[in-house]
Amino acid sequence: MKLPKAFLTSNIVGISSGGGHLSELLASIPGDIKDEITYITVKNGHTKKSLKNVNHYFIVDPHTSKVKYLINLIHAFFLFIIIRPKVIISTGAGIVIPFMMIGKLFGSKLIFIETGARVYTASKSGEFMYKYADKFFVQYETLLKKYPKSILGSLH
Repeated sequence: MKLPKAFLTSNIVGISSGGGHLSELLASIPGDIKDEITYITVKNGHTKKSLKNVNHYFIVDPHTSKVKYLINLIHAFFLFIIIRPKVIISTGAGIVIPFMMIGKLFGSKLIFIETGARVYTASKSGEFMYKYADKFFVQYETLLKKYPKSILGSLH
């Protein structure tokens, strides 16, 4: 039996929703470790193409469905058990919270990067994860007022 590549990596997970969040996540990862990370996101044409040559899993996007949130939580738990990440990096949005909270419960280090789309106001996932993230980054100085213990850094 061949082990999935996830068992052979440095146990770093990058998780985000698709679209801009995934683009920012990919931009935030240093080039020399891009291939060592297991990515988790929703399945669509953009994400399938963006993650074609790296280790990845797709997770259910709950959007606004309570049933799908439960499915997302169960799916996140099983993915966590398979990968056992030591570090979880995320740029949001809501699909990431169950996975990151499971990670926190089991001792993973959490890194959250507030989306670059947020210049003046906080995102819902950012507001939630600020309390739990080991490292929290904002991309605009204006958000330092909202997140006083965050680190300023830009992906641009």
